[in-house]
Amino acid sequence: MSGNEGRLLDATTLRVWCATALDALGRAREEIDSINVYPVADGDTGTNLYLTTEAASRAVEAVFEAYEDGAAYGDGAACADGADAAPGPGLDGVARAMAHGALVGARGNSGTI
Repeated sequence: MSGNEGRLLDATTLRVWCATALDALGRAREEIDSINVYPVADGDTGTNLYLTTEAASRAVEAVFEAYEDGAAYGDGAACADGADAAPGPGLDGVARAMAHGALVGARGNSGTI
């Protein structure tokens, strides 16, 4: 067993994951660009992945900023077990924003896929 049984994804964890992915792609994009040879050796896959993730991350941050400014997003009212949720936007609103940000900010085939 992994020790993570019963742990659920929440909006803050998704926010941290998105920021971590953006940081990792920022550090690795030149290396990914340099090995990009299929189907076209255009050397932009790392950059396209980074830019797509950056758009998703910006959308996630916008949800948190809007929540802090008083707007409600998603299901932040209650947890699955009926307890009050931690303050902040709900997972559904953050996930939707992340997906939409990635979709409209997609760059190249790798970003679109």
